[in-house]
Amino acid sequence: MYHSLHALERDGFVVREEHERAPRHVEYAMTPLGRGLLGSLDTVCAWTREHWDELLDAREAGLSRADVR
Repeated sequence: MYHSLHALERDGFVVREEHERAPRHVEYAMTPLGRGLLGSLDTVCAWTREHWDELLDAREAGLSRADVR
């Protein structure tokens, strides 16, 4: 998980805030740039829900082909 959050921070989609008080913890928040993606992500999620069975079938077919190699 660290790698993904680190990449999102590096690319300006989230900011990381480390709290030193006990218990020590880290919080992430979306930046305006990251929030700008929310509409597009909603569209992708809706498309994924609509095509979920097809996606699973395609993945299984791809895994089957990989097993043959």
